[in-house]
Amino acid sequence: MKTLKQIYILAFFCVGINYAQITTLEVDASQSIAKIQPTMYGIFFEDINFAADGGLYAEMIKNRSFEFDEPLMGWEQPNSDRHSYNNNSGIATIIKYSGDQTNHNYCRITVKDDQGYKIINKGFRGMGIHAKAVYNLSFLAAKTSGNIKELHFKLVGKDKKEIASTSVVVDANDWKKYEAQLTATATAEKATLEITFSGTGEIDMDMISLFPEDTWKQRKNGMRKDLVQLLADMDPGFLRFPGGCIVEGRTLAKRYQWKKTVGPIEDREILVNRWNTEFGHRPTPDYYQSFGIGFFEYFQLAEDMGAEPLPILSCGMACQFNTGELVPMEELDPYVQDALDLIEFANGDVSTPWGKVRSDMGHPEPFNMKYIGVGNEQWGPDYIARYKVFSEAIKKQYPNMIIVSGSGPFPDGDYFEYGMEALKKLNAEIIDEHYYRSPQWFRDNADRYDDYDRNGPKIFAGEYAAQSVAIASPKNENNWECAMSEAAFMTGLERNAEVVQLTSYAPLMAHTEGWQWTPDLIWFNNLTSYGTPNYYVQKLFATNRGTDLMKVTIDGKKIIGQKSLYASVVKDTETNEMIVKVVNTLSEKNTINFKWNGVSVANNATQIVLVSEELSDVNSISKPKNIIPKSKEIKIDAKDGVQLAPYSVNVFKLKIN
Repeated sequence: MKTLKQIYILAFFCVGINYAQITTLEVDASQSIAKIQPTMYGIFFEDINFAADGGLYAEMIKNRSFEFDEPLMGWEQPNSDRHSYNNNSGIATIIKYSGDQTNHNYCRITVKDDQGYKIINKGFRGMGIHAKAVYNLSFLAAKTSGNIKELHFKLVGKDKKEIASTSVVVDANDWKKYEAQLTATATAEKATLEITFSGTGEIDMDMISLFPEDTWKQRKNGMRKDLVQLLADMDPGFLRFPGGCIVEGRTLAKRYQWKKTVGPIEDREILVNRWNTEFGHRPTPDYYQSFGIGFFEYFQLAEDMGAEPLPILSCGMACQFNTGELVPMEELDPYVQDALDLIEFANGDVSTPWGKVRSDMGHPEPFNMKYIGVGNEQWGPDYIARYKVFSEAIKKQYPNMIIVSGSGPFPDGDYFEYGMEALKKLNAEIIDEHYYRSPQWFRDNADRYDDYDRNGPKIFAGEYAAQSVAIASPKNENNWECAMSEAAFMTGLERNAEVVQLTSYAPLMAHTEGWQWTPDLIWFNNLTSYGTPNYYVQKLFATNRGTDLMKVTIDGKKIIGQKSLYASVVKDTETNEMIVKVVNTLSEKNTINFKWNGVSVANNATQIVLVSEELSDVNSISKPKNIIPKSKEIKIDAKDGVQLAPYSVNVFKLKIN
């Protein structure tokens, strides 16, 4: 006699898993619900975690113009003692020659014994040098006294081994720019630049710079190629810059001021990075902004990638998590003028003052900026009052400019509710929402925008990331559970494309030894970089964004977790495809099938799968492709359906007949 349990199991297999376990996704492709905006998936860049200096900006010399609060930070003089005459070596002294100009300091080097003196720059946690690569050296120098004839530059790698060198004859008593090249004979992750001298005397030096010759688009003294390539591979619809909290500054005096970031590199006034003392667990006193990547370079980068530029400007409020300092309303005009001048810089004719600045920098054509953000994530009546002034002034002069406002730092609560209600009353066009929450929150909120007013403001999901531990915890990881949960949430963003028109993960980049905040989309060291599982989720959605939103349901209901599934469907009129995104958050296989209404599709399909068996799995410098998308051609059978691996993100691409 069989037990009741045995009979049940036998009956289960007799019926067959293909019928008992198949879930049908019903797609109504008879009409487009909404257009998927080209800006649907984009990039948010902020100079946090050494993302600019020491990261995207390929400069290898830290504190190249001696402008840090400690002017010799980043430099070492191993044979010098500030409390000695240094007769057997020499010493460097900082000369402050101007309180008004942007480049305030230069370095006067006194060499008393050229066999004993050297000065060394350690770079940003070292310098990443690649064997056989060429590096461009430049510096300003002026001989002041003595007979110093030649400067020797040497890249030193592991075990103090020389891996590149060059010498430069200094022949002028007045300031002159000198250039040379070094070719590396070996690879080193933490090289240093050593400078020695032939002859004794005094020489002044400034703007000592070292760049790889091979940069993005081969631009001299440009951006780090591998990092920009990771961004370009995402096919971003927009680039939001220059960041979040650095826009505001800890105080208004330390806010980001775009006008100080354009023009000649040597004239850009550096600023201490507001993240350098933000977290006690990751102090970074050597974190400054050289603005080698300034607003011109951001616009140029957006143009390179075919992305809409989206600059965010201070609204006269310092970071409310810090001082919350306010500029009085009667003194707001200069801040508003900065916004108007920025539009002229981006779009103005070369005959305009700021259009001419852009043209003089090498870009006479306008950047065709369409969006501008007012404030980062401010909240409360003070923000609304200032936003209103900005909005009225911008619209009066540039009625077609689209203004992005903000609902504060949280996705709920009284700050959020007040901001949303007040901005709706002001007929705000796009409201920027931020959310850093647990993976479970992201899965539970896949329906967040289902009930948003279709006639109200559009939404910019401007900063979001699942936190594996807690907000701002140094123990957060870019693990698979976070990435998969973000994918589930993103099906909800896509399903609400009528309302949600821009989205971006944050923060974007982090140096493996220089970070302050986790998690982050892309990680790098001085030599290499990798995309996290979260990066590949973002890339998968962005490169399969489609053009038109379709309706997809299970048993007539939107798909927001039934049977642990999340899904969205788009049509791509350019490739003549239907694209289905399905996330299986179940720890077991899930079998699905499709029922198509209003369209005929081929049985053959491309299935792209991003999957890991362990929710704690991550990518790393040593295993950069531990979790990456894999593509295969499949045939969709009406009887057997398609299997979804446990814990998987899937994209199906089917040609329309």
